[in-house]
Amino acid sequence: MKAKEIMTQPVRVAHEDCSLEAAALLMLENNMGCLPIVNAKGKLVGILTESDFAGQEKGIPFSLYKFPQVFGEWMPKDGVEKMFEAARTRKVSEFMNRRVTTIDVEDSVEAAISAMQRTGYHRIPVVSDGAPVGIITRHDLLRLMVGRLH
Repeated sequence: MKAKEIMTQPVRVAHEDCSLEAAALLMLENNMGCLPIVNAKGKLVGILTESDFAGQEKGIPFSLYKFPQVFGEWMPKDGVEKMFEAARTRKVSEFMNRRVTTIDVEDSVEAAISAMQRTGYHRIPVVSDGAPVGIITRHDLLRLMVGRLH
């Protein structure tokens, strides 16, 4: 079975110049855990995930300590709401992950599962000639299990 047979489509995307607020709204309105990001030619250039809005721990050079960051800023003990408010108009391109694991539309379902296992990602964009045409998620694998492909 090929990726194109189980992928969720159509895939919704955002342009790399889109604001974080617009991207978040698109993700919320469409119940999406990730959002493929494209350039002006429609080619995949990055991905934004729910995890990007939760921030991450960053190490301090020459130190064993790690501190939380949200939107590239050190997270204060108070005022996280102000950080989110200030980030609303910033571009997706500032925060998206540019290293995107993808599979081709003609690749096998096994290739998608292997990519998920290898990377730990729950969602793998499916591309054709570099443009996103679908996405395979763990939910799609559940549908495959019960024979409900679309």
